[in-house]
Amino acid sequence: MIQVDALIVGAGPVGGYLAKRLANRGKSVLMVEEHAQIGRPFQCAGLVNPGSMAKVGLEKLAQTRIWGARIHGPEGTLVEIGSSDRTRTWSVCRKLFDEAVVNMAISSGAGLMLNSRPVETRVLGDRVETTIESDSGTIQVSSRVLLGADGAHSWTRRYHRMGRVREMMIGFQIDVTGYAHSEGKLDMYTGRTVAPGFFAWAIPTGTTTRIGTFSRPDLLEGRSSEDTLNSLLNHHLWRDRFSGCSEVGRYCGPVPAKPVRRPSRGRVMLFGDAAGLCKPTTGGGIGPGFDHVDALVGHISEVIESDEINEKSSDKICIDAIKPIAKKHDRARALRDAFLTSTTDEELEAIFKVWAKPEVIALIQKYGEIENPIPLGLRLLKDVPEFRKLARKAAGSLIFA
Repeated sequence: MIQVDALIVGAGPVGGYLAKRLANRGKSVLMVEEHAQIGRPFQCAGLVNPGSMAKVGLEKLAQTRIWGARIHGPEGTLVEIGSSDRTRTWSVCRKLFDEAVVNMAISSGAGLMLNSRPVETRVLGDRVETTIESDSGTIQVSSRVLLGADGAHSWTRRYHRMGRVREMMIGFQIDVTGYAHSEGKLDMYTGRTVAPGFFAWAIPTGTTTRIGTFSRPDLLEGRSSEDTLNSLLNHHLWRDRFSGCSEVGRYCGPVPAKPVRRPSRGRVMLFGDAAGLCKPTTGGGIGPGFDHVDALVGHISEVIESDEINEKSSDKICIDAIKPIAKKHDRARALRDAFLTSTTDEELEAIFKVWAKPEVIALIQKYGEIENPIPLGLRLLKDVPEFRKLARKAAGSLIFA
C-alpha cells in the first residue's frame, strides 16, 4: 500500500497548484489523473487573469496578452474598451499551462500517476484508503486527506455524496484560423440567438482564435450549444468576420458556477470545478480555484498532522473558506441576471447605447474588469442617471445579493 499525506484526484491547474502548495509545506502528495495526458481533453476558453498568472509566474507561456475588448450589442451597438498599457487577462494554451503547473508540483516533490482513477474509498478515523485502477493494475493508497480536484463531473463529489452543483452552464467552442480580430482585444457577442442569457466570444490565441458560446440548458429552449454557435457564425451583423475561418478543433463542456452546499466531509474535500467555483459571468475557474487553495492550504496541513479531527468544525472551516468567493459570485450573478439573463434583446440594446457614450466608456475604462464586474456595476449605478433608469433590477440585485 502506498502511504502519502495527501491524495489529489485530478491533475489540472487547480489540482497541480494544490499539490505544489502542500509539497512546499513538506507534505507528501500524490496526484492521480484519469487521462493519459495533462491538459486533455481541452474544455476551456483559456483565459488566466493577471493575479492568478502571478501566483505561478507563467506569463512567458501566454499566447496573447489581452488588454481590451470589443463588446457587441444584440442589434450591433459596439462598445470598445481597453488600453494597451494595462493587461486585462492572458490567453494561454491550456495544455502547456496545465503541464507547467503540474510540473511545478512535481519539482516540489509531488508524485503523479496518469491513466489512473479511484474506484472506491474507505474513510477511517485518521486516514482515507483509496482503491485506484491504473495501467499497472489495482493500487491501494492510504492518505491523511483525499482532495477532489476532478472537475465538473467529480467522482470524489459523487462517491462521497457531497451534493450537486447548483448552477451548471454548458459551453461549446471551436478553434479557427482566419478570424479578423483586433490585436490585443477579444470580441464578445450578445443576443438571444447567439448566447441566450449569456454571451459568445472570440479570443485571439496566437495563430488561431477560440470562438465559443455558453448558456444554461434551461435557456436554450430545445436548441443545442452547437446551434447557438452556428447562429453566431451566420449572424447577419457579423458573418463577414467568420467567412474566412477554417475550423481546426472543437470542444464542449460543462461550467459549474454555484458551489455545492457541502464542499467537505472531514478528511475529504473538494476544490475548483468539483466544488462548483467557476465564475457565473465568464465561466473562469482557475482564479477562484487558486484562491480557494490559498484559503485552505493551512487548514489541510493541520488536518494532515492530526490523528483525530472534529469533522463538524473542520467542515465549517471549509465552508467559511468558500463564503467570500460565493458572495462575490452571487453579486456578479445578480449583475449578469439583470443585464443578460433576464433582459430582452431590445432592453439589452438600450443598455448598450448608454454604455457606448464617451463619458460612460471612460468609467468602464477606469473601473471595468473582465473578471470582476461588481465595482463597475456599482459605479455606473451611482454616476450614470440613464443607467439607473434602465437597470433598476440590477440595483436591487446588488443590494440584496
